[in-house]
Amino acid sequence: QVQLVESGGGLVQAGGSLRLSCAASGRIFNNYVMGWFRQAPGKEREFVAAISWSTGITTYADSVKGRFTLSRDSGKNTVYLQMNSLKPEDTAVYYCAARVLAAEYNHWGQGTQVTVSS
Repeated sequence: QVQLVESGGGLVQAGGSLRLSCAASGRIFNNYVMGWFRQAPGKEREFVAAISWSTGITTYADSVKGRFTLSRDSGKNTVYLQMNSLKPEDTAVYYCAARVLAAEYNHWGQGTQVTVSS
């Protein structure tokens, strides 16, 4: 069983930066994909970024490309989402998630609030 715990959210001004962390307990195997999603008030949850645990290959939503960077530390079972040039529209609860290849995300963290003021 994989458990995910996010941290690093907070309040930041537009143009600022935050780094979110997602620590995974339990064994993360090489066939896992770790992802970040976000949900703003009144909106559906949307994909932000994902990383292959084995290869480190990343994918990003168009809305965050060039501003967000996703990385992993295999030794710490942790993924990091570095968020730069933040915009008010990035305000949301950010969720870490995990899945195995070719499957749906079935492990979710509790979420961390990110608020970007204009």
